[in-house]
Amino acid sequence: MKLAQALILRADTQKRLEQLKGRLLDNAKMQENERPSEDPKLLLKELDRLSDELFRLVLAINLTNSSAKFEGASLTEMIAKKDMLSQKASVLRDFAKSASQKVDLYSNSEIKILSSVDVAMLQKQIDELSKEIRELDMKLQEANWQVDLVE
Repeated sequence: MKLAQALILRADTQKRLEQLKGRLLDNAKMQENERPSEDPKLLLKELDRLSDELFRLVLAINLTNSSAKFEGASLTEMIAKKDMLSQKASVLRDFAKSASQKVDLYSNSEIKILSSVDVAMLQKQIDELSKEIRELDMKLQEANWQVDLVE
């Protein structure tokens, strides 16, 4: 199995667990002399099965990410770099948004508020980071379809 397939299965299993949670909550209580629409014991067995399946998938994915190399770096390194770049870009976007907000003056006697940074240069930096993130994401997607899952 390719890593990309395992990632798809993981996402599907997580979605199924979330749906199962809703079904369990819907059947947690019932009126006296009534039956739940689904047997909670069966739902709990399904929870155990899906949890075990998710554990095996996550373990295999993590082992694969740490051992597989793509263009000289482990997939874990590439993921960590993408996460760091995304966090930095998010902070810079918020900073640029705050720095570019206009402050209305109601009279000439009010203190004028100016931006503390060159917003255009900051936006250029954000655009470069966004491009780097996209390129790294494409490499990760390519690697996901080339790398075999460690099982």
